[in-house]
Amino acid sequence: MTIKEFLEGDKFALMAGVELMEVGNGYAKARMEIRPQHLNGGGVCQGGAIFTLADLAFAAATNSHAQLTLTITSSINFFQAESQGYLYAEAKEVLNRKHLSNCEVVITNEKGEKVATFNGTGYRKEARLPFSPIEDKPTF
Repeated sequence: MTIKEFLEGDKFALMAGVELMEVGNGYAKARMEIRPQHLNGGGVCQGGAIFTLADLAFAAATNSHAQLTLTITSSINFFQAESQGYLYAEAKEVLNRKHLSNCEVVITNEKGEKVATFNGTGYRKEARLPFSPIEDKPTF
């Protein structure tokens, strides 16, 4: 099993259309095409959809060490509304300790403009995941 296959178990992100593009050691990049079902009453991408995109990138980056890491706190800041095209989430782990991980995720649009930032802290459990730890930069 690969980390990508493991994260396909995240049915909510999968149904939201989030696609994992790259995973490396403490790094991940994901994308989501904004579809009509992502739009809120104001006609722009709903914050929860953007959060889901960022959260999957966070999950890939922090679980790249093949040790189950679950979010214990997270926050998101929105800077710009989008209503069409692709959004990209690039996650970089900035703290990797035995039981704690912190990850910063930048969400951009197709022009590379910053749409939002996400910061999450995860708790690393003792459970090992069914794939090998990723030791290098992006694997696919």
